[in-house]
Amino acid sequence: MTETTTELERIALKVLRGAPGPVGAYDVLEALKTVRPTAAAPTAYRTLAKLIDKGLAHRLESLNAYVACCAEHGGTAPLFSICDDCGVVGELADPAVASHLAAAVQREGFEAEKQVIELHGRCASCRSA
Repeated sequence: MTETTTELERIALKVLRGAPGPVGAYDVLEALKTVRPTAAAPTAYRTLAKLIDKGLAHRLESLNAYVACCAEHGGTAPLFSICDDCGVVGELADPAVASHLAAAVQREGFEAEKQVIELHGRCASCRSA
């Protein structure tokens, strides 16, 4: 971690990194309560937002869940592949895809403020099972 993280951020990040798939904010909240018993949902959401701002986590919009960042993006929006059978999430950064999408919408006169690319389907393991 390049930036300083708080104790709550470290706990939340440990939960995200240790989970086999995406994690809900209330699962993070339960872990935060181990050090701050009076913590409520806003504490979990603020902690997750700070991790996202620091580039250490991502929110999966379609699942309303969170994952630890596991790829170097270099400022490019990540792409997520989400298996609808087993829940595994893949993360990759492809600057060519991101710039192509930005250029395509710009030609239409649209200025994107945020890029979220989530592909749902079945992973190789689930397809071969």
